[in-house]
Amino acid sequence: MKIHTFNYSKLAIIFTLVLGMIASLTQAIAATPGSHVKIYIPSLPYLYISHAINGSLIKPADNHQGWDYDVAVSHSQINDTTYEFKLRQGVVFQDGSPFNADSVIENMTYFKKQPFLFSKINLVYDYTEKVDDYTVRFHLKEKYGSFLNDVIWMQFYTTTYLEKFGWNGKATSPNLAEAGPYGLGPYILQEGYIEGDRQTEKAVLVANPNYYNKEAAKVETFTIYTQLDSKVALSDVSDTEGALDIMPIPITEAEKVQNSAYAKLVNSDSNSNIAVHINMITGNPKLKDKKVRLALNRALDQKKMGKTAFKGFAEIKPTMASPNYPGVRNAMEKIQVYSEAEAPKAIRSELKSVLNGLTLNVLTQERYMFMWKAIARDFRKVGVKLNFDITTDEKVIFEQLLSTNAGKNTKQWDLLVWGNDDWYFNHPWSAFFVYQTDSVWSTVSPDTTMNNYISEMFKESTGTPEFDKSVYNIMQHVYDNAYMLVVPAPKNVYAVNNKLTNFKPYRIATMPLWDISVTDSHWSLR
Repeated sequence: MKIHTFNYSKLAIIFTLVLGMIASLTQAIAATPGSHVKIYIPSLPYLYISHAINGSLIKPADNHQGWDYDVAVSHSQINDTTYEFKLRQGVVFQDGSPFNADSVIENMTYFKKQPFLFSKINLVYDYTEKVDDYTVRFHLKEKYGSFLNDVIWMQFYTTTYLEKFGWNGKATSPNLAEAGPYGLGPYILQEGYIEGDRQTEKAVLVANPNYYNKEAAKVETFTIYTQLDSKVALSDVSDTEGALDIMPIPITEAEKVQNSAYAKLVNSDSNSNIAVHINMITGNPKLKDKKVRLALNRALDQKKMGKTAFKGFAEIKPTMASPNYPGVRNAMEKIQVYSEAEAPKAIRSELKSVLNGLTLNVLTQERYMFMWKAIARDFRKVGVKLNFDITTDEKVIFEQLLSTNAGKNTKQWDLLVWGNDDWYFNHPWSAFFVYQTDSVWSTVSPDTTMNNYISEMFKESTGTPEFDKSVYNIMQHVYDNAYMLVVPAPKNVYAVNNKLTNFKPYRIATMPLWDISVTDSHWSLR
């Protein structure tokens, strides 16, 4: 009789391989099955979710430098105009196609044809060179200290996407023109589209099974809302389970969230700014007068506004730039907030002689009305009346803002507000770019001195005395000419479902969807 024996060592090897395959499959779908988080992002949603969908050499991070490596693993600066990056190996696009140096070259070829236009990179970028399959060199035409700040928005797309859309060549970035597996990020845009100048009211993101970091997608599905009534949204997040999980809240509603059974209040320091444009191009002709612009700023009691309208979740400042930017706080030691230099109440008669009888048209999102009520009270005391055009749609704001420099705005506005959060990661260009008077983002009359100051700043790197001097020159010039209506710098204040974990707002305009997770008692898992 033949006796069969088992080779237990072979069996152990097979068992180990099977466990490895199971583990691999589990890692490929690391997100909790069925988990679903709903988020309302009313300002710059394309920036906040971009790096959850797209990949770049470096990505935003809430650290001192403002970034971490993404599809690059290291870099070096060879000289003033040459940067070399080593690429992460084993990375694939969301459709499974390989990412390597050839992908970078292809993308930068399209970028060269239609670069984004919100910095100086479109003028100083020259070409990209392939060193080997996983090494690339970027060549610039001149010294450019903020190159890495632009690299974060040089995001890479599949050949299919590039052949359909290329790079957008717009004043906004990045490209999220169509849903599909076109990027490198931990989430795939499954439904909708989100760009700076156009967006659907809802976008749906699903976990990317091909992402190189299998731990980066902990939630299976995100629904992003870009246009909601803030009062309805606040009720959804604080009074109703399952309607909404995360939203930045009007600061006046902090107490409501603190008393909610479903939501918790999360706040943190930020580099965010509230940009209040003064229309010197097509607005009320009186706004071309520097005395009028200065009087409007001198009439606002920023300290009182910070305590009452912003409920203490803000910091006063002399220009739009957040005090948390490199170089800005140093400049603030020499430039005093208007209302701190002169108490508005003490100079009211003088301000009335300049402003009395002035009527201004305000274009605003509904979410900023808490602030405008405080502004209107201060303005009434000096004879200024405000008429409001209110929308819940940020597209309306940008449609008018981005057409004003060319004199093509279709709404008559004098003051316009939008949430100018730090999209340039820890660099004051996020605030200064609206002063570049030949840019579509600017509503400032032509100013050669201003443009020259900006050109000088771009040559320097943050953290150097030369950079700090450039920041001071820009801020002092802006302050002297009152180019914007200055309001306090807000903190991040969010209402967050109390069954969410690991949600921590960044100081910059990125929402780290890859960090968010849910507990077993979250509505989506019950």
